[in-house]
Amino acid sequence: MYATKIMSTWKQSKQVGDWLLLANGIVFVGLLNLAASTGFFRLDLTEEKRYTIQESTKRLLRDLDDHVYVEVFLTGDLNPEFRRFQNSVRETLEEFRVYSNNKVDYVFTDPASAVGEKAKNEFMKGLTAKGIQAMRVFDNKEGERVEKIVFPGVLISYGGMETGVMLLKGNRTQNAQVVINQSIEGVEFELASAIHKLTNAHRKRIGLIKGHGELDSLKIAGLNSSLFEQYDVFDVTLLHKKSILNYDVLIIAKPTETFSESDKFKLDQYIMKGGKVIFLLDRLDAAMDSASRDNYYAFPYELKLDDQLFRYGVRINQDLIQDRSSATYPVVVGQNGNQPQLMQMEWPFFPLITHYAVHPITRNLDATWMRFVSSIDTVKAKGIKKTPLLFTSQYTHKSGAPVKISIDDLRKKISPENFMEGPIPVAYLLEGEFTSVYKNRFPPAGVDTSQFSKKSKPTKIIVIADGDVARNDVNPRTGQPQPLGFDPVSGYTFANQDLLLNMVAFLADEHGLISARSKEVKIRPLDKEKVKNERLFWQTVNLTAPVIVLIIFGVIRTLLRKRRYSRF
Repeated sequence: MYATKIMSTWKQSKQVGDWLLLANGIVFVGLLNLAASTGFFRLDLTEEKRYTIQESTKRLLRDLDDHVYVEVFLTGDLNPEFRRFQNSVRETLEEFRVYSNNKVDYVFTDPASAVGEKAKNEFMKGLTAKGIQAMRVFDNKEGERVEKIVFPGVLISYGGMETGVMLLKGNRTQNAQVVINQSIEGVEFELASAIHKLTNAHRKRIGLIKGHGELDSLKIAGLNSSLFEQYDVFDVTLLHKKSILNYDVLIIAKPTETFSESDKFKLDQYIMKGGKVIFLLDRLDAAMDSASRDNYYAFPYELKLDDQLFRYGVRINQDLIQDRSSATYPVVVGQNGNQPQLMQMEWPFFPLITHYAVHPITRNLDATWMRFVSSIDTVKAKGIKKTPLLFTSQYTHKSGAPVKISIDDLRKKISPENFMEGPIPVAYLLEGEFTSVYKNRFPPAGVDTSQFSKKSKPTKIIVIADGDVARNDVNPRTGQPQPLGFDPVSGYTFANQDLLLNMVAFLADEHGLISARSKEVKIRPLDKEKVKNERLFWQTVNLTAPVIVLIIFGVIRTLLRKRRYSRF
């Protein structure tokens, strides 16, 4: 009787405790929801922070005034690598939606789902016209080789405007897995920069310096049109008294004539006031139009910019680089009746740059096509940080001026032992407080020295020892400019445009969107040999371990219950 009364009292107290525990849990959940409604945080537990959005991107998304609509065409029957790419795009867009307070809306559309073959072709042509190129992907399905067409791009709309964005980027010299991984790393930047392009009401001003034999409007049309999508672009002549300080970035693209002292003074003082300049300079006068002559030699240009660049920290040498990693050029090797026989042969004076610095400007770039490039040395410049951006391959040879350039040399056998001088830097980023080249000089006659500065504000300069990196070819049949970086010989479009746009963005973007290009997603492939050797062991562990753990848990629970209730 006494034991029964004790048991009844214990049960009542246990019920009261359970109800109190439930009430406390409800109150805790309520308080947690209240706190979550007033605050917002997300945790990224991955090692490389692959799901973390850059602060500059978050700021862009928070400041959106209207909805952004993103239509993704990377969908359909995809192979595993492209499905991983698709998942990354979806995850990034979901993060964009969260940080924009639901102002980013997205949908996945399969171009192959259009009803009828004609409608499908028209839809695909429309995507191509908007800059979203189709890609042919080969996959093995049930032992058969299957060809698929995918559109790794998106169409972004905002405020009645839209732009197409290709998301598949990367260095095509790498294998497919690496290219996909590099594209995944760049998804945030590509999407954020496209949204910024559509939403930016205060466009930066870019000046193209003219008056010294620079590339004419037809040969720089590719760069001009790509810049105009994001910036206001102007031709700038230093002869006028109009100030150049209201331009955010100046570009000097392949000058061939001498800079006067007054022009140099204006450029110098522009930099001293914090201005940013991209120098795209040919050191030697070399052209393919004259390379068919046996006695053609390339001599240095007299630009008179050497002392200025020297004071800023670099020197472009009077040489030309020949690289075994190069583009090809058609050479006549014989006659077939009245028709010449052409063969594509490597032309070492056209190096293909695939060796880049670890920097947001050059991260995950495809090969860059350069023509008649020189080497660059650094010199002492106090307070200046010098970052080499582009390098030739290790199989490189330098020739000092004057340099003989002859197509006939292509027919000669190349001696590999003569091409062992690389890698050689051909582009530099200079950052810091520059010293004026006119610090201890008399200023040129006729210039305004009322606001002369001997020391610059913190600023940045980029120097590339090749002016042709910004030059597009012109179609000889139509007279229309071809895309920047397009090689008419191979039909391939190199990364020249992406490189120059990244440079301008790095110099002009005070919001730091280009920092999103620093994101890294590591590939962690399985060790196939280890998988093969340890396959049976891990299969056994996975099958038996859960059962053993469950049995141990049941035994321990039974013993604890027996011990607990045996006291009564």
